[in-house]
Amino acid sequence: MKFLVIRFSSIGDIVLATPVVRCLKKQIITAEVHFLTKSSFRIVTESNPYIDKFFYYDDNLSGLITELKKEQYDYVIDLHNNIRSIKIKRALGVKYYTISKLNFRKLLLTKFRINIMPGRHITLRSLDTVKAFGVQDDGSGLDYFIPEKDRIKEEDLPASHLAGYIAIVIGASYHTKKLPPHKLKALCESIDHPIILVGGKEDREAGEYAAESDRIRIYNACGKFNLNESADIVRRAKLVISHDTGLQYIAAAFNKPILAIWGSTSPKLDVEPWYGSGYLSAFRQIAASQMRPDAETAQPPQTTHAQEAKTQGNRSAVSEAGMPSGEAGIPDVDTRMLKPYENIMVPGLRCQPCSKFGNHRCPLGHFNCMEKMDIAHIAERVRIRLGR
Repeated sequence: MKFLVIRFSSIGDIVLATPVVRCLKKQIITAEVHFLTKSSFRIVTESNPYIDKFFYYDDNLSGLITELKKEQYDYVIDLHNNIRSIKIKRALGVKYYTISKLNFRKLLLTKFRINIMPGRHITLRSLDTVKAFGVQDDGSGLDYFIPEKDRIKEEDLPASHLAGYIAIVIGASYHTKKLPPHKLKALCESIDHPIILVGGKEDREAGEYAAESDRIRIYNACGKFNLNESADIVRRAKLVISHDTGLQYIAAAFNKPILAIWGSTSPKLDVEPWYGSGYLSAFRQIAASQMRPDAETAQPPQTTHAQEAKTQGNRSAVSEAGMPSGEAGIPDVDTRMLKPYENIMVPGLRCQPCSKFGNHRCPLGHFNCMEKMDIAHIAERVRIRLGR
């Protein structure tokens, strides 16, 4: 059975789609899985062992379709659902399954503040496209594979950081998804722990500004490493603080604890850090026993990521000032610690989210979703997460 899986962009969306590829390959014995993405995202996919053959789009649609026709696919799994992928499906003329992007619901949410999103994470909705084949979520979370040549060596990092560090991912594809430089600098100054700033060449200047108060404790790695090397920096970190960007989801693929900082986008769009249900259950049980060591009989039952999302909703993971109330069986504890991640947002903003992708500038001009971010609160969550 030969499958073509299509997901053109972006880094985060490709990583969020990796369970589809893995589950197809592992659960269908005869599956041959090919993957189509943009050539600029070759580095994200090329080391994935569950992909048998790669195709890359680079403004060459006619020639690409010619090559794809030679493969004689049985099915197309369209995880992008745009005009380009529609043209490919029509040209190949085989049965296809397509993700619903929920564009109308997202429009209602971002423009009119009407939230009728299903509360079903995009990774689960991606897996819905292959359920007709009996393929199910295997509970193993996201995948990201770093080739040996891109593994970080000890000499690549400052000696002061080899005993452990926090990775702060300062980049993002749009301005309104990033902390302003002065807020980023204040965050770095508020954290009493070695920090590595991760980003691209375009983030180098902001990283220099944020690191200038203590260049020994704060290492600006922006622009010094490729994506895989930056992913390895994230993999080695004790804790990851990240905007809504690809490395946030790569961090989740490595089961790293994450403080996800949200600006113009939001978990209400059914995107947030994603972990395998097995890891979530184990994390939850260990965290519960640490918080209430005398209450082993009050351990919460094992739940899947989907069940947690259904019963608690996206907003349950939002970190705001103050201590949340306890859960059934675990009273008087910080329930945020029962998950490996927290979604950190400015509470009570009616204008958030204002976009499903992000904007180059705040539509209302005030940028409150980032300018009002409580830096002291984030630093406190770091301290608690590190157990210090």
